[in-house]
Amino acid sequence: MTHDARMPPMRACCLTTLDELEPYTDGWEHLAGGVPFRGWTWLSNWWRHYRPKNEAEALWTHLAVLCVFDDYDALIGIAPWYLDDSPIQGRVLRALGSGEVCSDYLGILCRPGGEEAVVEALADYLAPETLDALRWDLLQLDGIDAEDRVTFALVDRMAELGCTVHRRPGLNCWRLELPTDWDRYVASLGKNLRRDLRRLERELLGSSRLVLHSATRIDELPRAMDILVDLHQRRREKLGDAGCFASDRFLAFYRDVVPGLLRCGQVQFNWLELDGRPVAAEYQLAGDGILYAYQAGIDPDTLDAQPGKLINVAILRGAIADGYRAFDFLRGDEPYKARFGAKPRPSMEFRIVPRRTIPQIRHNLWLAGSSVKKWVKRGIQGQGPQVEEMTSRR
Repeated sequence: MTHDARMPPMRACCLTTLDELEPYTDGWEHLAGGVPFRGWTWLSNWWRHYRPKNEAEALWTHLAVLCVFDDYDALIGIAPWYLDDSPIQGRVLRALGSGEVCSDYLGILCRPGGEEAVVEALADYLAPETLDALRWDLLQLDGIDAEDRVTFALVDRMAELGCTVHRRPGLNCWRLELPTDWDRYVASLGKNLRRDLRRLERELLGSSRLVLHSATRIDELPRAMDILVDLHQRRREKLGDAGCFASDRFLAFYRDVVPGLLRCGQVQFNWLELDGRPVAAEYQLAGDGILYAYQAGIDPDTLDAQPGKLINVAILRGAIADGYRAFDFLRGDEPYKARFGAKPRPSMEFRIVPRRTIPQIRHNLWLAGSSVKKWVKRGIQGQGPQVEEMTSRR
């Protein structure tokens, strides 16, 4: 990418506290483009729960959100990152929302039409020559959607400036483009699933035995959230897994972010009762006509009733009826997603390393270790069967 002299001058600056960012929350939400994972509510709550626990940790990890302003001081771009300093990797820039929360579709926020100017401003700020602005040893970006033109353009620009760029495929997300009516959707499915769904509709979905509940008010959330935690943990523990709510930080994040999303109209929270007993629960993030199936749980003692499939069907029927244009199953290549008609959306992972000697040495050591891990992994493939869930993978 070359700099266009006709572009208005831009400036990038690094904001390091939520208080500094607070005045720009409305602009942040606008730039997020309806993607909840990129929004202020999601990412500010993530930082509140995953930031350093004490002052000692804060010496090594802090916010490093790069904001781009035009000549009129209007916010036109955001790189929502933080800086994590470690003895092994050095000073690493990472995306807010990464780690165990498994946020998808993270990237650089940008005003439409300002992509080139934002990329140029960020690259100038990050350029190896500007060490007085922000000293970094590695920029690590995971789960970047293959259609994220702004992030890809920044990666290319950093390569032009002499940085080393390592690229590798990430996990696919899976998105289902929704038709305008339910019958048309069912008709598009494979014969076996189509027959199974029709049976479930006849025997359960249309009967008084099965009731889908939705939490639409703040006072309805506590019960719904408790149901999901209980179902998710019991199912994962049955499979020999700790379950994500075993993490105190994840549980606290969940307790805070869901009410905030509900206030913004960016969440749907549902649970399914069979004969008066909760058997499945799921909440989806919502934005720009898309539902994102983020978190789910099913009753391990009622698997014969197919609770995961039942809640998927109930939610998909509701999404079509409500006029949503797509349903995103998010990250992970579980086979049921393709059977429900979703198509893969490739993602990429990037490691960007400045051309200084020490960061380059660290990167070469990482490459060597990564090669060893691949070799070991190839040697142990083919062990036990994998259990497939009919709900969100988290």
